[in-house]
Amino acid sequence: MIESLEKMLAKGVDNSLLRFGLGKGYLDLGENAKAVEHFQRCVEFDPKYSAAWKLLGKAHLALADFAAARQAWEHGLEAARNHGDKQAEKEMTVFLKKLDRTVQR
Repeated sequence: MIESLEKMLAKGVDNSLLRFGLGKGYLDLGENAKAVEHFQRCVEFDPKYSAAWKLLGKAHLALADFAAARQAWEHGLEAARNHGDKQAEKEMTVFLKKLDRTVQR
């Protein structure tokens, strides 16, 4: 799947959905730095994309960049609240609480 998405990107197709797909693919493979890059572009295209903010935070967390994870989830919470995405809002609230416990250790 990633290969076909990368080919589309190479041909000049670039949008939030494509970047989300690439970010998710790389996150699933554990290639977190590449995932961050694509999720970051995704939310630049569409700052209201709460699912992308959520996964961007997860990718940052996997890289042990706690400040960036927090920032992504805080942006994601705002996006989710503004669009009534209750599930994403709940998940990111939990992620932030877990992050607070991790950072305090």
